Amino acid sequence: MFSERDTQGPSRRRGSIEVVCGSMFSGKTEELIRRMKRAQFAKQRVEIFKPALDVRYSVEDVVSHDHNVIQSTPVESSQTILLLAENIDVVGIDEAQFFDMGIVEVCKQLANRGIRVICAGLDMDFKGEPFGPMPALMAIAEDVYKTHAICVHCGDLAYVSHRLVSSEKRVLLGETESYEPLCRECYNRAIALENAEKAQ
Repeated sequence: MFSERDTQGPSRRRGSIEVVCGSMFSGKTEELIRRMKRAQFAKQRVEIFKPALDVRYSVEDVVSHDHNVIQSTPVESSQTILLLAENIDVVGIDEAQFFDMGIVEVCKQLANRGIRVICAGLDMDFKGEPFGPMPALMAIAEDVYKTHAICVHCGDLAYVSHRLVSSEKRVLLGETESYEPLCRECYNRAIALENAEKAQ
């Protein structure tokens, strides 16, 4: 993918936006790391950013659920990315759903500078609603790649990340103890069961 552009020199580079999205445990970060390492192998200048609040595996590194690691820069706001992305060929952004809506304009500006931007994030929250800036990022991207986890109840393709703990907070960092990937049918069944239990 993008092999022709990867071989072009910096003077001929053209900016673009790629979005890798899906539920938790679907391999989004794994795919982001793969693309970034491929760019590094091609001797391109890369920088990867993540929201500072994501400290599940590491304060600084981006780490996939399979424990693949790439060095990153934690940032508090999207505007910081613009300041730190000077003289870069490829910018990676992990957990894009946690950034403020300004991330959309930041990605546009980076792409307009000739930078390849790769964003990874959850497309939906635990209620099955579009998550933060992700819909807007998907709309302006040249390429959207949706990854799928496997439903832990039936083995079908997962649709959403079902929250296992009782909390209405939209942003709640967690792993397998807090979330499970479910297909649409199993998710609807789980929600119906939870609502019935609350009504008792």
